[in-house]
Amino acid sequence: MSVPCKDEAPLRKIALFGPPATGKTTLARWLSTELDHPRTDLDDLLFTPDGPLPLEEFRRRAGEITRRDRWIVEGNFSKLADVVWHRADVLVWLDFPLALIVYRIVRRSLRQLAGREDSAQARRLTWSTAFLGRRSLLRTAIRKYRTNRPRYARQVSEAADLGVEIVRLRGPRDVRRWKRETAKRRVGSRSPGAAQHTTGP
Repeated sequence: MSVPCKDEAPLRKIALFGPPATGKTTLARWLSTELDHPRTDLDDLLFTPDGPLPLEEFRRRAGEITRRDRWIVEGNFSKLADVVWHRADVLVWLDFPLALIVYRIVRRSLRQLAGREDSAQARRLTWSTAFLGRRSLLRTAIRKYRTNRPRYARQVSEAADLGVEIVRLRGPRDVRRWKRETAKRRVGSRSPGAAQHTTGP
């Protein structure tokens, strides 16, 4: 499930990434509540009312967040690896099987198309943008899974070489197990005699 470091990393700075429909936001929100850390979704940072930020500005703003003492950042932007992933204590990769991702995207899209979910994405969704168009959610997810996964593996290895603890979750069962371990780890870090982690310069 994970690539362990010599010593268990503190839970101060956590980055999460993975394909659509793997539950990144749900897990990030849980971590934010459990650890009382501020959470940032990189999509919210990138897309402004005036349009997407230029890359350098995007990197600058992300870098400001990850220079803080505590943070949780979610997003799949490998171009920000050096200012997000490399600064993390823990990097969580939601690496679910493609078949499960396809199933979840189809299920969610059908629910939205049936009017059973009220969200900005649901209100914009059509059969074409969900399934039929060349840039539909489903086709894009499949294409990006196949093209991005090898690059993610290389970049995750680079982060591990820098001492970042890597947690690779292969499915919902791994997620549930890691959440239980994280909750215990948090309690243990507060128990008498537990090691205290301080922020470096």
